[in-house]
Amino acid sequence: MNNDLKNVLPYGDTMNDGKVQLSFTLPVNDDAKGIEAAKLTCKNMGLDNAMCVHHNKLDEGYTFYVCYGQLRTGVDYENIKVVEVETETMDMHEVDHFMEEKYPRNIVVVGASTGTDAHTVGIDAIMNMKGFAGHYGLERYEMIDAYNLGSQVTNEELIAKAIELKADVILVSQTVTQKDVHIENMTNLIELLEAHNLRDKILVICGGPRISHELAKELGYDAGFGPGKFADDVASYFVHELLDRKMI
Repeated sequence: MNNDLKNVLPYGDTMNDGKVQLSFTLPVNDDAKGIEAAKLTCKNMGLDNAMCVHHNKLDEGYTFYVCYGQLRTGVDYENIKVVEVETETMDMHEVDHFMEEKYPRNIVVVGASTGTDAHTVGIDAIMNMKGFAGHYGLERYEMIDAYNLGSQVTNEELIAKAIELKADVILVSQTVTQKDVHIENMTNLIELLEAHNLRDKILVICGGPRISHELAKELGYDAGFGPGKFADDVASYFVHELLDRKMI
């Protein structure tokens, strides 16, 4: 099997055939002209032999398409560099044991879904005692005092509570990301922390479906955790980071 990691291509029927499936909506009518627009859209994205295999009217002047096409240019997988959190993950019991040996006290973690974000599934998965998918939340950790503020918490309210509780760590969950509203909101939090002279005194961590460690670092956060990460990933990071920075 020819699998050239210097030129990795998708495959559908045979290795390296470059076949992909795309779905998208165009603001056009569901007719022959719209189908051609969908095929040209695929061509503009660099796909050869584009075919529209499904089209469905969503509303007047809006049509959903499913198309197939073929990529000719692959990616150099061997030279990909990914910015990610490098801490080795410990489970809840290992984190508690680590802290019992290394920490003089419990650490305080304050978390919230901030701004207009009304979704709590992300912050609950990390903080609530029951956790998610068999990974217990921070409220169950013996050496962590976790405070989940819920949803639609303003950045000002989050900072005020962090000051009141003398928080060591702030967790921010962002699920609503339409028109990149999460970027503005997350940036605002860092600016407010800097204005309060708190940025270098508290670890600030963010998470959500469109959050990556690279994006988090770009916005001034200490770490970012995207899909597939759990409370033990987050806890393992901050219990090491607080010690490494001598913040505890």
